[in-house]
Amino acid sequence: MTALDESTPIVPGADQPAGLNAPQRIQLDVSGMTCGACAARVEKKLNRVEGVRATVNYATRVATIDANPEISAAALCDVVDKAGYGAAERDSRPTPIADTDGDHASSLFRRLVVGLILFIPLADLSILFAVVPSARFAGWRFLLLVLAIPILTWCAAPFYRVAVKNLRARTASMETLVSMGILSATAWSVWTMFGSAATPAGSKSTGVWSAIWGSDAIYLEVATGVTVLVLAGRYFEARARSRAGGALRALAALTAKTVTIVAADGQEMTIPADELKEGQSFIVRPGETIATDGIITNGRASVDMSTMTGESRPVKATVADAVIGGTTALDGRLVVQAAAVGADTQLAGMMRLVEQAQSGKANAQRLADRISGIFVPTAIVIAILTVLGWLLVEGTAERAIAAGVAVLVIACPCALGLATPIAVMVSAGRGAQLGIFLKNHQAMDTSREIDTVVFDKTGTVTVGELTVTDVWVAEGQSRDEILAVVAGVEAASEHAVAAALVAACTGEVPPVKDFTAHPGQGVTGLVEGHSVRVGSPRWISASGSTPFGAASLRRTAHERGDSAVFVSIDDQLCAAIAIADTVKPSSAPAIAALDKAGIRTVLLTGDNLAVANRVAKQVGIDKVIAEVLPDEKVAVIAALQAEGRAVAMVGDGINDGPALATADLGLAIGRGADVAIGAADIILVRDDLRSAPAALSLANATKRTIRTNLIWAFGYNIAAIPIAAMGLLNPLIAGAAMALSSLFVVSNSLRLQNFGST
Repeated sequence: MTALDESTPIVPGADQPAGLNAPQRIQLDVSGMTCGACAARVEKKLNRVEGVRATVNYATRVATIDANPEISAAALCDVVDKAGYGAAERDSRPTPIADTDGDHASSLFRRLVVGLILFIPLADLSILFAVVPSARFAGWRFLLLVLAIPILTWCAAPFYRVAVKNLRARTASMETLVSMGILSATAWSVWTMFGSAATPAGSKSTGVWSAIWGSDAIYLEVATGVTVLVLAGRYFEARARSRAGGALRALAALTAKTVTIVAADGQEMTIPADELKEGQSFIVRPGETIATDGIITNGRASVDMSTMTGESRPVKATVADAVIGGTTALDGRLVVQAAAVGADTQLAGMMRLVEQAQSGKANAQRLADRISGIFVPTAIVIAILTVLGWLLVEGTAERAIAAGVAVLVIACPCALGLATPIAVMVSAGRGAQLGIFLKNHQAMDTSREIDTVVFDKTGTVTVGELTVTDVWVAEGQSRDEILAVVAGVEAASEHAVAAALVAACTGEVPPVKDFTAHPGQGVTGLVEGHSVRVGSPRWISASGSTPFGAASLRRTAHERGDSAVFVSIDDQLCAAIAIADTVKPSSAPAIAALDKAGIRTVLLTGDNLAVANRVAKQVGIDKVIAEVLPDEKVAVIAALQAEGRAVAMVGDGINDGPALATADLGLAIGRGADVAIGAADIILVRDDLRSAPAALSLANATKRTIRTNLIWAFGYNIAAIPIAAMGLLNPLIAGAAMALSSLFVVSNSLRLQNFGST
């Protein structure tokens, strides 16, 4: 194991730590963290190691580390262990994620049930003996202890265990505060019940208020009550966190467990899905999950894509179509050739995007973590000063202990540590369900400022594939026969126009002979003994007059910004065909949603102005910037930013990559080029432009949730600690308030699970 040098501190969040060269990315699962202060402490320890830059997420319990190649994961785990916590290297494969929060909630629930069963009679008897001392009998103290000891030992054991571990590492956490509060209240109770302050039976009662504060020093109900209330808060928090991670676990669980492969001899064999190799063929039966990304080599089926892309309607898939691992074949039998396996699949990539979004930290969270890091020792100092102050002012140990315990219990920074990461966790999971992947926390920091969205045209606002929109044929000619002849010639061409003309033929495509391509003009060939020419109107009509129908179609196409080709058979112009890149059905609703939100929209394209204006008019975009090169797109984005606008760019092509990287926020269509996806901040998996305003809305909703959480967390601690120190807060109420504050933050974040459901 590589020895680590902690002599050179590294500033967390620095662009490049000293000595960090060609870093490796390591992720660790960190155990034992109980509040934001713990995450801040682990992060600080890791960042002190030379050649390491780390960020630790309290909500996900994951440390994401960029480290020099010579630093091993085992060495980093050792650093975390020395800090008083546990760590293990995270498995990068897309396997179902264990519900550790759910397991922890079950363990806490058992302790909570036992605690409640014993606490209810203990509290009743404590108040009775305090209010009515004459009700005391021989051995009443031991009865209370018998009820209290299981709560103060077994039920509170998780707090003590972590507090002792932190003490050995010379650190402090929420468990330190809770343990100190419980033990100090217990010690005071034992002293007052069995020491010189014990009140004999029959003495005068000090009243109900004194009973609530520990009248006659019966204070066990406070020690046990704090234990039960903190356990309850921890249980509900763990259960809520389990729900928050449910979307990611559901995504991970999409992987097939087994797969039926087709061997070289044609025999079928069922093997574990992990053993599937790239290039192997496997069978997908109706109702089965497609094991990995691949290409269909035989069969056809309707594929349910909803789990991966949020697409509500099944997609028809047949031979040569690509399929995605984790989706489900609803009908039909498919034979698929594996194109990617393991970490290279789209499912694995999507999970990495979700985890990447969760591993980063928004600016507000960095501030919260810094505060959490100093909060625990500060709270301990305040509690000690509170006790000393009360002793000096009033001279009674009871009120001093009560106020000190209240400060210790209520000062827990859990809500502060959970405010941002739990919201990001829920948002990332909900986004994955909707086919929206926020790659990093900057997307949320930036999204609420966006006032201008720039759209690429081809493949983004439009389908990106040319289609035949209109056909004119001369009198006496058959439309289908003409399209078949045209397809016969164009089948030998690789031009985008040729693909559209071939796709328009619904019948059998005849073979072509003597095919010749004439760059910039068209193509020629012999089809069924006829000389066929397909190309630009100017080239075809140069040898003769143009019929009125062909001229009319050409003029109409030009006015719409479409392209037109003429067809000549045996030197007779017999057909005219209009071709256009059609607008996506989702484009107009997406633009309308942005307009409603007060966001300006711009169409930015390298296509000619007539086509761009036609598309912009169809979808409702007012501003058009056309005939620009890729580097000019960057200049346009920069010019808009220079005007003081916060710009989001939506694109899908290779030429959109620089513009996506330049924009304040980049959104890439998931089926687009890898360059565009790599440069973007948000990936839209669905080929539906309505995902763009939905992504901005999700990011904004997440940001609002985080802001609400932080306002509550900061306000709660700022207001509650002085109240507790002044002796105006019962320790039991302090414990309940602390638990409810964390529960509020988690529950408020869980509301994001309903985003987009109405």
